[in-house]
Amino acid sequence: MMPAALPFPKIGPDLFSIEIGGFTFALRWYALAYLVGIVIGWRLCVAAVQRPSLWASETAPLTKEQIDEFLTWIVFGVIVGGRLGFVLFYKPAHYLANPLEIPMVWQGGMSFHGGFMGVVVAGLVFCQRHRIPLLAMADLLALATPPGLLLGRLANFINSELWGRPTDLPWGVVFPGNAAQSCDGITGLCARHPSQIYEALLEGLLLGSLLLFLAWRRGALKRPGLVTGVFLAGYGGSRAFVELFRQPDTQFVTVDNPIGHALHFGNWGLTMGQILSLPMIVVGIILFWRAVAAGPPSVTGSDLRDA
Repeated sequence: MMPAALPFPKIGPDLFSIEIGGFTFALRWYALAYLVGIVIGWRLCVAAVQRPSLWASETAPLTKEQIDEFLTWIVFGVIVGGRLGFVLFYKPAHYLANPLEIPMVWQGGMSFHGGFMGVVVAGLVFCQRHRIPLLAMADLLALATPPGLLLGRLANFINSELWGRPTDLPWGVVFPGNAAQSCDGITGLCARHPSQIYEALLEGLLLGSLLLFLAWRRGALKRPGLVTGVFLAGYGGSRAFVELFRQPDTQFVTVDNPIGHALHFGNWGLTMGQILSLPMIVVGIILFWRAVAAGPPSVTGSDLRDA
């Protein structure tokens, strides 16, 4: 099994570091991924609202200036929601015993589902204050999210975290560290699925390309909720699928866990990522069905009427 495995590339979590006066300042790939992902998403939103033809009645639901203002809200929602989601969903006992570690985001530990909820809350408040249609704003955010997912998962790979289950496939990666090498029944080096790359390709590249195609080529933004529905169902389905190859978190659900009695399947059970993705899939399907059932808008043939 091991001769076919790929060695982990010689790359560390820091892009560069500088020591000044006894203090070390470092720029981490993970932080850079968040920053660049947010900037790319912001530019996608600006490009969308500056093309009125993409929207119903050829009128964008908000202005570039409002998007610029909302950018601050997004950053706050992603960081606070992502961190609190990780604390509550994945390590509640640890942080209950060590509450001063909760704001230490530089130590790692962010949850996509928590960040998603943080952005949802920020979006709800912002839309209420500015009288912006909720589904139109949701469609913009869905369109802007995949680039950040792509870069974030690549950063997870660089950080050698969230790796997959042991595998004998030729693209298995030998991740460094004792935890990655703790593979029961395997002597020698342990190769694992590069599940971070799987997620980057599915949740980031593939899903993002699909949403851009629907928005720019098929008039999906003319149907409020359609882009959001595709994103939610697409992300939830992709994440649930990759969880089959990703090493379960310590909160892996089994019959020994109270919630596992209702959600246990054979000897596997559901991972926390799958549990959190199921509502996204359901809501996504409902939004997509409602948008399609509403019928095509009375515009040109470039919309979804022929899809």
